[in-house]
Amino acid sequence: MMQLNKQINLLLIEDETYDVNRIKKTLAPFSQWVIIKNVVADGQTAIELISNHENEYDVIIMDYQIVGPLSGEKLIRKIKSIDPFIQIIVITKMTINVTDFEFANRLIEAGAMWFCTKYPSDIQDYVYQPTDLLLSILNAYEKKRLSLEKAKSNTQLNQSINNILNDKKIIGESNAVKNLIKQIERAAAKDATVLIYGASGTGKELVATHIHYLSKRKYENFVTVNAGSIPSELIESELFGFEKGSFTGAMNSKKGLFEIANNGTIFLDEIAELSMSSQVKLLRVLQDGEIDKIGRTGTLKVDVRIIAATNVDLEKAVNEKRFREDLFYRLNVINIYTPTLKERIEDIPLLTKYFIEKYSIQMDMQVPEIENDAIEILQSYEWPGNIRQLQNVIQRLLISCENIIRKEDVLNILDTNKVRNISEPEFWFGNKILKWRDMERLFRCKYFTFVREKTKSESEAARLLGMAPSNFYRMCNKLGIKGTSKDT
Repeated sequence: MMQLNKQINLLLIEDETYDVNRIKKTLAPFSQWVIIKNVVADGQTAIELISNHENEYDVIIMDYQIVGPLSGEKLIRKIKSIDPFIQIIVITKMTINVTDFEFANRLIEAGAMWFCTKYPSDIQDYVYQPTDLLLSILNAYEKKRLSLEKAKSNTQLNQSINNILNDKKIIGESNAVKNLIKQIERAAAKDATVLIYGASGTGKELVATHIHYLSKRKYENFVTVNAGSIPSELIESELFGFEKGSFTGAMNSKKGLFEIANNGTIFLDEIAELSMSSQVKLLRVLQDGEIDKIGRTGTLKVDVRIIAATNVDLEKAVNEKRFREDLFYRLNVINIYTPTLKERIEDIPLLTKYFIEKYSIQMDMQVPEIENDAIEILQSYEWPGNIRQLQNVIQRLLISCENIIRKEDVLNILDTNKVRNISEPEFWFGNKILKWRDMERLFRCKYFTFVREKTKSESEAARLLGMAPSNFYRMCNKLGIKGTSKDT
């Protein structure tokens, strides 16, 4: 509802005294609501007034053709660049008995809220129908008020988003993390489907959260779903919803998670756990933007960005007929890998101090110090559970230690069998000195074998070595390393 409990302040830009008087007469009956604060005859004076008197004017009424170089669309754009919330009504003689859609469109594109045609000059009392002009001014004022409210709301939303991202920081200065952040920023700038893959505990949901809140969908819902945690018999009703009476027990209609996420983002974690029938329906959402709601005769259109994640080798799952190939290619538009903690051990000191401070505050306790050799032990650990495990260890250390965390405290909590195993691979050269060429071949053979034994697939081995898979296969064949069909 319009708020008329406040006066509307006008700036009148008109260079003809005759028309200034006609506008004043037209608005005279409404002087309790509409105040003409100033009248200027040229664009430059108007710009100076608006610049020097911030928030002084609500609505501008301007003649399209005025004296001076600053007029028309140029003046409109200049005013909007100074105050984007101020509303502009153009009034002109140019459109008397003329239908000019292009002219009207140019004014709106420049930033005018509305325009009207002046009465012929033989009508002395009014420049335009008084009630219509008043309604235009009221609409312009209301538009300004709503724009300000929306801007204020967006500012509050942006603050909330900043708080979310600040609470879910991506901590690290390693090249692996720098590369990850670049990939997140690139993915956020697009609106394509994303597939995040990486081991458990490496922060796949954190990556999805950052992509959503940095994207153009950031003001819409971000719905997270752990496909592995929903029973297979319920997954379709949870994702796509159902209508009342569609099955026994369906007393009311229920929105599915895709419907809730409409215009926003849905994060499907553990995507490999989806049943084949659910995969078919998910494929339809990706292809057509339609969901099959249980009990609904027609389809339902949704606009949802999908971010999926898995710790499973989906290519292998496709080969084993456990995952649809067409769905895999639909999901795998933007591909992001989350590195393990082993691949970013240089970040462990930063992560450790961050989690110590975070959980100390949560536990309402003094932040303890941690000795350097304690951090070195943390850096020497294998971390099979990755960052999630590190968080758990830090919380246990905070509970068991007072004021200072020592090396012995860390060793007491960690599985010591997995300490030091993260150190560089060791080689035994024997007693015989080989020619460098022979030694180089021997080194390559042993190191490639070592990497293959430490990885789940040839693709992963190639990636960790920084090689294209084809080059990796070729090198293995050249070195005589057999069994390079690990992926299949």
